[in-house]
Amino acid sequence: MGFDWDEANIAHIARHGVTQEEAEEVIENDPLELKPQLIEGEERFPNIGLTDTGRWLVVVLTERGTKARVVTAFEADKDLIALYIREKWGKQ
Repeated sequence: MGFDWDEANIAHIARHGVTQEEAEEVIENDPLELKPQLIEGEERFPNIGLTDTGRWLVVVLTERGTKARVVTAFEADKDLIALYIREKWGKQ
């Protein structure tokens, strides 16, 4: 699956301090998929995971044809990090 990028979503995640490369790394690095949400008639898929440099991020995707479009991305909070660790690594 490829990614659907344009100036709008690149600028949006940049306002949260996230790069295009970091968002893609999270999705490629076996993220934890959270419960999908229906927002404004569009299904969105939140994911939490790590960049190649170990940065914890939430990356929210939607489907655009055969591509994944990053809707937003931002730093993960400690509760989401703990959830990832429990679910993926089996640690409390």
